[in-house]
Amino acid sequence: MWLLVPAGISLAVFAWLLTLHPAAAGRIYAAYGGVYIGVAIIWLWLVEGIRPTGWDIVGAGVAMLGMAIIMFSPRQL
Repeated sequence: MWLLVPAGISLAVFAWLLTLHPAAAGRIYAAYGGVYIGVAIIWLWLVEGIRPTGWDIVGAGVAMLGMAIIMFSPRQL
């Protein structure tokens, strides 16, 4: 329970640091989230030794696709 305080502070600092980036912070956070999900599934398999199910792979793929759509969509400058 005592780990929640530093974890919350770390998350708040991380979110604040995202706002300092010249690009839209929400897009950066979306990219981080998509990659995080993909890496979490890889971690599950390689480190924890639990083979991902088909649903895990599909879910991670959907997250990565969503991240790619947000990050690589055409924008007006």
